[in-house]
Amino acid sequence: MRLNWKKFGLAATVIAVVGAGAVYWIAHRPPAVSYAMSPVTRGDVVATITASGSVNPVVTVQVGTYVSGTIISLSCDYNTQVHKGQLCAKIDPAPYQIVVDENQANLVTAEAQLAKDQANQVYAKINRQRADLLWKEDSTSHDAVDAAINAENQAQALVRLDAAQIQQKAALLKAAQINLNYTNIISPVNGTVVSRNVTAGQTVAASLQTPTLFLIATDLTKMQVDTNVSESDIGGAIEGAGASFTVDAFPKKTFQGRVTQVRQAPISVQNVITYDCVITVANPGRLLKPGMTATAKIATGQALNVLRVPSQGLRFTPTSAVKSKGGPKTGRGRRAVWLLRAGKLVEVPVTVGLDDGTFAEIKAGDLQPGDQVVTAQGSAKTPAKAAASPAASLRL
Repeated sequence: MRLNWKKFGLAATVIAVVGAGAVYWIAHRPPAVSYAMSPVTRGDVVATITASGSVNPVVTVQVGTYVSGTIISLSCDYNTQVHKGQLCAKIDPAPYQIVVDENQANLVTAEAQLAKDQANQVYAKINRQRADLLWKEDSTSHDAVDAAINAENQAQALVRLDAAQIQQKAALLKAAQINLNYTNIISPVNGTVVSRNVTAGQTVAASLQTPTLFLIATDLTKMQVDTNVSESDIGGAIEGAGASFTVDAFPKKTFQGRVTQVRQAPISVQNVITYDCVITVANPGRLLKPGMTATAKIATGQALNVLRVPSQGLRFTPTSAVKSKGGPKTGRGRRAVWLLRAGKLVEVPVTVGLDDGTFAEIKAGDLQPGDQVVTAQGSAKTPAKAAASPAASLRL
């Protein structure tokens, strides 16, 4: 049997052309498209502002000293539960006791001088009366009468001077006694000692400013977070708003509180202006400790049990729509989301309400709970990533 080389060559050529075309089509065909989707749900949308701050007791009292001296004893330490009037420390009272004794002696001397001058006043009065009687009988000179009157007036003035000096000495004694009493460092409130800044044997000087010996928190079951809110966000912080925060010590626990004060005083750090927004929180278990760093979220608005979609879905626009329409739709409250229906992308206009960055409230639009909203688009080489909310991925 003879082989027909012409037919064989033709067949080989056809096979080569078809194979080349198939390779070219495979190499240049459009890549498979994948979409990440998240469901439409019902739930709460809470808009917040984020700020950092520190945990502090609601009321903290600084206990200092009015007098200088050496600490000779300490009755309070860290975490000590103290009562109002309880002795916490004692400064060496010896120098102040000496001043008290000296002023006491000066007061006694002044009182003795008053008694002496009062006796002299009595004598001067009697002498004047005697001079008056002699003058009536024309038995003494006019000058002698004047001298007796002058002596009586001087005796009266001296008695008043002695009385004033007694008041002065008494005041000095009282001041010395007060300074002596200040050597006893007394707790002014009921509370817990959170800081002790002195030790026994240490000398404290109160000449320029009052040194702080103890820091006492009145009630550690009630704490506050002093947050630094930026000036761009402070307009949304109002008194009475709900707030939550976390601390590094308990990263999985969220503490709930309420804004009790938005302070008007600006805080400037390197020309950055912030405001202190105070969040009050109950601390019955005393988990929160003074000085902890807190990351807080302050509610600025909320919509409860509303239809919501992932915020990422509002920002998604298919590549084809961008090319044909020039970009995604924008407008005041009017946006659009994309759904995958019957294997095709469908644009659904919606009216958006509150947006907390994760979910957005849908006030109007052809959406139902369970509808899958497209949040991202990808390909076989770069698959689409799902949104933060539970999502499904479909590849076409």
